[in-house]
Amino acid sequence: MMDTDNGAGPEPFAPGLPFGAGAALDPLRRDADLAELGRDLLDVLVVGGGATGTGAALDAASRGLTTALVEGGDLASGTSSNSSRLLHGGVRYLEQMEFGLVREALHERGLLQELAPHLVRRMSFLLPLTHRVWERGYIGAGLTLYDALAGMGDRHGFRRHRHLSRRGLLRQAPVLRPDAAVGALRYEDGHVDDARLVLTLARTAAREGATVLSRVKVTGLSSRSDHTVATCVDVLSGEEFTIRARRVVLATGPWSGLTQKMLGAGDVRVRASKGVHLVFSRERLKLDSALIVRTPTSVLFVIPTGDVVLLGTTDTPWEIGPGPVLPTGADVRYLLDQANQWLREPLRQSDVLGVYAGLRPLVDQPDRQKTQAISREHVVREVAPGCVVVAGGKLTTYRVMARDAVDAVAGGLRAVRPSATEHLGLVGSSGFVQSWTRRDAAAAAAGLPVSAVERLARRYGSDYPALLTMGRRDPELLKPVTGAPSLLAAEVLYAARHEAAMTVDDVLLRRSRAGLETADGGTAAAPHVAALLAGALGRTDAWAREQTAGYLHAAEVRRSALAATEDAELVPLLDDLAGRRSGAA
Repeated sequence: MMDTDNGAGPEPFAPGLPFGAGAALDPLRRDADLAELGRDLLDVLVVGGGATGTGAALDAASRGLTTALVEGGDLASGTSSNSSRLLHGGVRYLEQMEFGLVREALHERGLLQELAPHLVRRMSFLLPLTHRVWERGYIGAGLTLYDALAGMGDRHGFRRHRHLSRRGLLRQAPVLRPDAAVGALRYEDGHVDDARLVLTLARTAAREGATVLSRVKVTGLSSRSDHTVATCVDVLSGEEFTIRARRVVLATGPWSGLTQKMLGAGDVRVRASKGVHLVFSRERLKLDSALIVRTPTSVLFVIPTGDVVLLGTTDTPWEIGPGPVLPTGADVRYLLDQANQWLREPLRQSDVLGVYAGLRPLVDQPDRQKTQAISREHVVREVAPGCVVVAGGKLTTYRVMARDAVDAVAGGLRAVRPSATEHLGLVGSSGFVQSWTRRDAAAAAAGLPVSAVERLARRYGSDYPALLTMGRRDPELLKPVTGAPSLLAAEVLYAARHEAAMTVDDVLLRRSRAGLETADGGTAAAPHVAALLAGALGRTDAWAREQTAGYLHAAEVRRSALAATEDAELVPLLDDLAGRRSGAA
C-alpha cells in the first residue's frame, strides 16, 4: 500500500468501496460467471457492449434488477471506440432545428463531467469564419442559442462563446494559413476517451451487481410467454448455452436489424454511416484548441488529445455486413484535402500515425437520402414481448438512451426504482479531486515523471495509485512497454485482471491507444504486450506467439486497406479480419 505519512498520496483502495470490490472484470472468473448465468432467470439481459449497452446494464443493475450484459467481441470494439471522442450538443444540429436534442446533449455533457471527472475535460473549439459580416452574425447567433440551451453560468463551467479577430485566431492556431479566415468564434465543448468511458461504465455496472461478459455471442432469441431465451456461444471455448431473461435490451448499434431478425421482427431500421479519423503527432500539428470547419458534406474536426491530434470525420453510407470496418485510401485523401485547405503547412500521408473507422447507427428516415441529414435522435421500441431495441442517438446521450431503454422494459417487473444514474459516480470518480492534487508527490514516490502519473490519473481516476503500488512490488512494471512509450507494463497486467482484456488488440487499441499513436501501429509493442498478458491470464508462450502473429497480420491488413479506392474493394480484407478475429482470443 502507498504510504500516507510522507505525502506520497492516498491509500490506493480508498476512499469508498475497497478497490476492485465487485468492479473488477476478471477474465479468469468467466467460467464461474457463465455457469451462474445459465442457471437463473434474469430480470434483464442486455445484448451489446458499447456505450448504450453498458449504460443500460448499469442503469438496470443500479435499480436492483438482476442484470447481465453479453458482447460478442471486446467491450467497445465497435462504434464506441471509434468516434471523435466528443461530448457535445452538436452545433450543426441547430441548423436542422434539433433544439431538443441539442439541449439534452448539452445537459448530459455537463452531467458526465460530474459523474466521471477523470475521463471528461473541457475543450476550447475554434470555428474559423470566411465572411466578415453575415457569417459572424449568423453563426454568432447560433452559438448564443447554444450557450442559452446549455444554461451557461451553471456549475459545469463551460465558458460562453467569444469572437476573435484574424490576429486573435492566428495567435491561438498558428498552424492555419493567414489568408484562410477573417476571424473566428471560440466556444467550449467536452472531450472523452470513448473506449475508456465504456470500460468504466461496464466496471461500474459490475460494481452495482451486473454480470458483464465479453466474447459471448448471441446466436438466437426466442420469445416465450413470460421470458425470452437467448442462445449464446462462448467465443473462447465454442460451447453453446442459454440465458433466460424476463426482459431483453438490444443495444447492438449498426447491427440492430440482425438481432431483431432473430425475433422475427424488423420494426427499427438502422442505416450505418462510416466515420474515418486520422491520427497525427502533436509535434506535426501543433494545436492547443480544437478546430471545427465546414466541408461540402459535413464538418471537419481537428482535436488535440494527449500527445496526438485527431482529424475527422467522414460521413458515408456503409453497405457491407457485420464485422470489422476499415478506412480506404480515398477516405484518407479526402480528409487530408479538406484539412489542407486551412493549414499553413499541408499534411501528407506520410505524416499520418494511425487511421481508424467506425459506424454511426442512424435510425432510418426514408425521406432523407443522405446520412448527414438523418436525425441523431434515438429510438426505443418494443419489437417482441419483453424485448426492446434502442438505436440511434450519440455518445453524449448514452445515459438517456440507457435510461429510456430500461424504463421501457421495467413495466410488469416487480417494483422497480427510478433511474439513479444521474447521481451515480462512475468507477474512479470517488476521491478523484483529492488524488489528483497529490499527483506530484505520487510521481516523486514512484520515480515517474508527473506527466506519466497525470496520464494514469486521467485513465483510472482515483484508482491510479493501485498501479503505482504494483510498481513498488516490481519496479519493472512502471517502465513503458517497448514500442509503446505511453503504456506502462503495469497497465497491461491491470487490463487483464480488472478490465476484461484478453488480447493484444484489446490492450493496444482500446485499453490504451498505443496502437493508433505509434508510427508502426503498435507492432513493435505487440510481442511484449502478449507476453505480459500470457503471464496475467495463465496462457502459454505459444499463445503469446499466436497473439503477436495475429496482431501483426491485422496491422498489415489495415495497411493494405489504404490501397482501396472504395468500400467494395475491402470485402476480402474484412473477411480475412473477421475470420481471424472469431478465434483470436
